[in-house]
Parts: sequence; C-alpha cells; structure tokens
Amino acid sequence: MIQIFKKELANFFTGYMAYISASAFVVICTLFLWFFENEFNIFNIGTATLSSFFFISPWILLFLIPALTMRTLSEEESSGTLQWLFTQPLKISGIVWGKYWAVIVVLLFSIVPSLIFIYTLNHFIAEGQSLDYGVFSSGYLGLFLLGSCFAAIGIFTSSLTNNQVAAYISAVLLCFVLFYAFESLASYNLMGTADYYVQKLGMYVHYQRLLKGIIDTRDVIYFIVIIGLFMTLTQYNLEKKK
Repeated sequence: MIQIFKKELANFFTGYMAYISASAFVVICTLFLWFFENEFNIFNIGTATLSSFFFISPWILLFLIPALTMRTLSEEESSGTLQWLFTQPLKISGIVWGKYWAVIVVLLFSIVPSLIFIYTLNHFIAEGQSLDYGVFSSGYLGLFLLGSCFAAIGIFTSSLTNNQVAAYISAVLLCFVLFYAFESLASYNLMGTADYYVQKLGMYVHYQRLLKGIIDTRDVIYFIVIIGLFMTLTQYNLEKKK
C-alpha cells in the first residue's frame, strides 16, 4: 500500500493537480464569502460565522473530488498498467487504499488553507466577543468526513470503467444522490413516518448535525460505513477484473 500511496501522491503533486485543486477550492470560497454580492457574503450576513463556507464547500468538493479520483483506476485500466499491478506482490486492498489515502492527503491540502477564514473573522468581531471554535472544529470534521466519502465514491466509479469522463460524471451523480437527493425526497413528506428514515440514508442530515457543533458518534459511524462500503465494492470490482 505504501508504494501505491507514494506513487499516487507524487502524481498529484508533480502533475500540479493537488495545487490546482487547493487553489480552486480556496479561490471559489473566498470570492463567494468576501467579494461577490450574494446571500453567502459574510459582510452581508453581519455575524462572525462560517455557516456560508460550510454550505458552499460540499458543493465545490462534489465536483472537485471526482476530478481527482476519475483517473485513479480508470487510467490504469485503459493504459494496461492495472493488469501489471495485478502481477506484482501487492494485495488488491493495498492498491485501493493506497490510492484512497493519496486523495485524502490532497483533500486535506485543499481544506487546510481555508483556516485563514477563521483568522480573518477574528479581526472583525466586536471587542469582548469571541468565536465559537467548537462549532468550527465540528464543522471542519464534518467537511473532512464528507469529502472522504466523496473520495471513496469517486474511486469506486473509477473502478467501473476505463473511461475517465464516465467515471467523473458517475461519481458526481452518485455523490449528489447520497449527499442531497435523499434529503430533498424526504422534504416532500410523501411517505409519512418513513421520510425520517429516508432522510437518515443521506449524508446531508448527518453533515448538518456536525455543523451545529454536535459530534454524535452515530453521525461519524455513518460516514465511516459509507467509506467502508464503497471501498469494499471497489476491491470487489478489482478482484473480478483480476
């Protein structure tokens, strides 16, 4: 796994994809939070909060992370190097998790620079007031877990096809369904009490709970289960191809 991890990480940074992803994430968030005239602009909100950031970020990651993962396995298959990897003394799980952790490092590399928003907010609060760092911490935890799920989904779709564009589109659609579609469906109140359980199937409600500063182990376990599920499915796909 370590060899695959180092190889993928080197590809991300020498190919500048990691820098492009981090720059795109921070620039888009900065423009919406501080410059564009919209409902997310912190100056328009008038309170020292990053609620706008935590609302916008998942939608950016929903498109950004599939761009990172779309070539992880599909490119290996189209170029023929996937079969070569199968002949090496590597476990399938090592290949899958090595690629996954490389994407996670890039995810962190993209998110961490946004901490400067907290530093900036600290200069705008009134004297005697303080920021709620507990809410910020749980919010960043939720954003990281959400991004980690998107990464697992993206690697899964990349294992399904040797077409990178198809892998990207599939990942975006699947991430959207699991993040927001269940929440949207439950909001119509079509199934009575079953709407509650439909809502719980999606990531949105679990993410929102973390944004409120509530770190419930059930929410954390939910994200871990989603990651484990898609990583297991990815390993299963590769086992069949082997």
